[in-house]
Amino acid sequence: MTETAAIDATTASAPEKPHTKPARPYFSSGPCAKPPGWDAAKLATGSLGRSHRSKIGKARLQHAIDLTRKILRVPDTHRIGIVPASDTGAYEMAMWTMLGARPVTAIAWESFGEGWVTDAAKQLKLDPNILRADYGQLPDLGAVDWSHDVLFTWNGTTSGVRVPNGDWIADDRHGLSFNDATSAVFAYDMPWDKLDVTTFSWQKVLGGEGAHGVVILGPRAVERLTSYTPAWPLPKIFRLVSKGALTEGIFKGETINTPSMLAVEDVIFALEWALELGGLDGLIARSDANAAALDKIVEERDWLGHLAPDPATRSKTSVCLTVEGADEALIKRMAGALEKEAAAFDVAGYRDAPPGLRIWCGATVDTADVVALGPWLDWAYAVAKAA
Repeated sequence: MTETAAIDATTASAPEKPHTKPARPYFSSGPCAKPPGWDAAKLATGSLGRSHRSKIGKARLQHAIDLTRKILRVPDTHRIGIVPASDTGAYEMAMWTMLGARPVTAIAWESFGEGWVTDAAKQLKLDPNILRADYGQLPDLGAVDWSHDVLFTWNGTTSGVRVPNGDWIADDRHGLSFNDATSAVFAYDMPWDKLDVTTFSWQKVLGGEGAHGVVILGPRAVERLTSYTPAWPLPKIFRLVSKGALTEGIFKGETINTPSMLAVEDVIFALEWALELGGLDGLIARSDANAAALDKIVEERDWLGHLAPDPATRSKTSVCLTVEGADEALIKRMAGALEKEAAAFDVAGYRDAPPGLRIWCGATVDTADVVALGPWLDWAYAVAKAA
């Protein structure tokens, strides 16, 4: 009888689990949720086992580029290339091939922006001017000197802070704008006339596979590439110029190194899904709805907050949340409890960020799943505090 009473007391004190789980509990900020309806059996396989330089291989790579241009509304003045090593490889390629011609300003308010600061300062030794802000904040963008080349992230994946728009980028700039947009493209309308270099990976808003990056070059970036030679040696996978001319094949499906054609078919699936939604407008609408649903969850709970307090600069994709009284251990217990119940996967904040939660709200997430997440956050918080 004593044992039974003890068990009953423990059970009675445990918080009740919600009745409805997210149908697709994938809230990771990269790799992100696959598009609704995705199934590996639905991918085209004609290019698999074939050379990426075969007629079909190049055609499928070009198709991915063409779909990207159409959905993102990239003007014909800009070139789009598929390159190695995810967004990191694409951004490093841009830095190593184009920086050094002018002074550099690096803007950092989260982990990945700090990575570009490190590379510019310690690897390329360019002594950049650095504009920093704490997690949750944005530096003074009005202080940017556009006689410099400027490095920035459009949407800070690890801080939940984004630039509000492109108005702060000078039309009469002499330097180049280097935009790490991996958590932003397909969720915001990019002002292409303001962007000289833009990079991203398929694994974010499209829910594609990792390892491949995309670089989008405006005419001013192309002019820099063909008129300037860096002082340092360039690895083969960074070389965009041959004999003083842009290697145009890279922007027509002729990749620098061997891509995964399975990953290419996977992202084509996502891009075609996006077209069915209505293209960029449909993707933005889904992301906006998800972010609004999460905002409502936060507003209804006094123990939850936004790491980015200003809605005008708050991410609509990688939304970072504060948790009352949280330390790293409590967040780990919350994330572990949610994963064990298959209610939410990968929601702990980034390791370098303040302890908190990070919920991906990009277009491949269903709004109903964000709504269903709210009660599970309550449950996980109670479980973690009681542990």
